[in-house]
Amino acid sequence: MTASAEPLVHRYNENGITTLMLNQPERRNSLSMAMLEALSTELEFLAEDTSTRVVVLAARGNVFCAGHDLKEVRGELGNDEFQLALFNQCSKVMQQIVNLPRPVIARVAGVATAAGCQLVASCDLAVAADTARFATPGVNIGLFCSTPMVALSRNVSRKHAMEMLLTGEMIGALKAEKIGLVNRVVDEQVLDETVYSLARTIAGKSCHTLKIGKEAFYKQLEMPLSDAYEYTSKVMADNLKADDAGEGICAFLEKRHPDWKDS
Repeated sequence: MTASAEPLVHRYNENGITTLMLNQPERRNSLSMAMLEALSTELEFLAEDTSTRVVVLAARGNVFCAGHDLKEVRGELGNDEFQLALFNQCSKVMQQIVNLPRPVIARVAGVATAAGCQLVASCDLAVAADTARFATPGVNIGLFCSTPMVALSRNVSRKHAMEMLLTGEMIGALKAEKIGLVNRVVDEQVLDETVYSLARTIAGKSCHTLKIGKEAFYKQLEMPLSDAYEYTSKVMADNLKADDAGEGICAFLEKRHPDWKDS
């Protein structure tokens, strides 16, 4: 198989952990329209795939994702319909990640910039190699990172988000961990070990419970405090009706491992 015939996104599943691998390192895994459409297709599949318990989003090469394909963007200057469709498609993919009923972990090695940084921020969790770097550098080329700002500002404090957006400067992995963009920073030699250990831990939980919790987490974030408590109280009461809640409580009281039915 030639490089041109390879899929833009590789998907493989092992023991309930599905890895989506961005597979265009020669183009810095940029989010071209084709790459975004390929990602969207994979996420649509995973939304219905009962064999998947956790998703790992990774990338081949030394760049996780360089954001939009600027050659493509430049080639379509003046084509307002394409430009709007491109950013709408990118926004769709980010929302698919958030709305996916399975947890998504970003495995970040190398650079994640602009919409690539947005991709990391959109994942539920992120583990980075200590050599990883992040930036929203659109301001440097006269194109403010307005859509990356949505995910970034929902993950880090306003002042840290604004600093990244206004300066366009690269930050290291440790700074990204400090401001909440990533969960953990590890030596690149143990990146896979750390990511998949975390994935296995999560995969050992009830899928039904994780689905309920992930959906509730993002919904309550946008609510006033009293509304959030009212909503999550109902979520917990409904959650108690699930088979896995009953099994989990019994298993805890009986000091044994639960036998999840994912229902």
